[in-house]
Amino acid sequence: MTHEDRGHYAKKHQGKTIDENISKKILSLAENKNLTCAAAHRIAKDLGILPLEIGIQIDLMEFRITKCQLGLYGYLPEPKKINPDIKISKDLTVALVKTINDNRISCKQCWEIADSLKIKKLDLGSACEKKDIRIKPCQLGAF
Repeated sequence: MTHEDRGHYAKKHQGKTIDENISKKILSLAENKNLTCAAAHRIAKDLGILPLEIGIQIDLMEFRITKCQLGLYGYLPEPKKINPDIKISKDLTVALVKTINDNRISCKQCWEIADSLKIKKLDLGSACEKKDIRIKPCQLGAF
């Protein structure tokens, strides 16, 4: 969604309704109508549901997702938390080349690579930015 859509996230999900159980969990971890990516994933894991379901509920509540674990959005005062000076290992380059399709990689694939190579998700996000690889889709549906 664009900046003009800020505060109108529910429009993306016509016909969907707020789940009371999920909304209670979101409210318990949110601050000022903001929920971190990590908290959203924690709720999904606790409830045994896909992160996308949490993302939909966040949108329906008109809350914002902050602090993307790949560093792509939700950081202040800068919009991203990307290290432009990241050193990209040969193993990471190989993993990215094997995984990207049409110069894109999914958020979930990024997490899997970070886990397999034992690197920080933020570092993987920085590497993708440096190599101009688009990360899409987001597991929470933010992009």
